[in-house]
Amino acid sequence: MNSNDHTNRNTCGAVKMAKTMQDQAIQNVLSRIKHKLLVMSGKGGVGKTTMAVNLAVAMARKGYAVGLMDVDMHGPDIPRMLGLKESAQINPDRTIDPVVYSDKLKVLSVESILREKDAAVIWRGPLRAATIRQFITDVNWGDIDFLIIDAPPGTGDEPLTVAKAIEDVWAVIVTTPQEISLADVRKSIRFCRQIDMRMLGVIENMSGLICPHCQGTIDLFKIGGGRRVAQESDIPFLGAIPLDPNLTQAADLGSPYLNDAAATPASRAFAEIVANISNRLGLTNE
Repeated sequence: MNSNDHTNRNTCGAVKMAKTMQDQAIQNVLSRIKHKLLVMSGKGGVGKTTMAVNLAVAMARKGYAVGLMDVDMHGPDIPRMLGLKESAQINPDRTIDPVVYSDKLKVLSVESILREKDAAVIWRGPLRAATIRQFITDVNWGDIDFLIIDAPPGTGDEPLTVAKAIEDVWAVIVTTPQEISLADVRKSIRFCRQIDMRMLGVIENMSGLICPHCQGTIDLFKIGGGRRVAQESDIPFLGAIPLDPNLTQAADLGSPYLNDAAATPASRAFAEIVANISNRLGLTNE
C-alpha cells in the first residue's frame, strides 16, 4: 500500500465517522420533536409557503409548540411573511437559536443566518443538503410538538434530503385546481412513494375566488382538482382554501392571515385542515 492509498483510507474513515456522529446528533434532536411535516408542491406559485406559514401559526394558536424551518435556499420568504427582521443567534458552541416569533412558534430560515438579507444564495446541491442537515442537528428546537418544514417546489435535493434525514416525516402536498398543477402533484406523489415517505394528504389552494361584494364563490381556476387527484392516488384530502386577496396582502405586510381574528371562508378552511391533520395524527385527545 502506498502513502496515497493510506491517506485516502484515513480520509474516507474520518468522513464516515463524522457522518455517523451527525446522524446520531440528528436522531437526538428529532427525538424531542413529536411530529414532522414537510410542506411540498410539484410546481411553484401554488401558495405552498403561505400554507406552511399559516399552518404553523394555526398550530401555535391551538397551543402546540411549533418550529417552522425554511429549507428553500434560493427563495427564503418565511421571515418576510412573518415580519421577522432579527437574525438567528449563533452560539460559541456553534449551535443556533432560532428566531422567536411567539411563545409557541420558533422560526429558522437561511435568511436568518445571512449577513445580507437580499444576498443571492448560489449553492450547489451538496452544500444545500449539508445546510439542511445542519439546520436539524445544530438548532436548539428543544421539546416541540411540530416541526413544519417548507421545501422549494419540485422533487430535488431539499425534499430528498429532508426525507432521508427525517425518516418519520409526513408530506403535506399543496396544489391548485388547474390540471397543469395537478400533473406536477402526481409527480410529487410518485416521488413520495418511490422514497417511502408517508403522505399526510393534499391541500387544494386557490379553490375558487370569494367575491368581496356578495361573498359568493367564483370558480376562477376551477375547483375540486386536488380532491380528485387525492382520491385517484388513494391518499387523504385535507381541505381546500379559497382564493382571498387578503392572504397575499397579509404576506406582503409581514402579518400572517390567521393573525386576524375575523371569521372568513379561508380562515374556516384553515381550521378544517388543522382539524383533519390533528385527526390523521391522532391528536384529538391531546
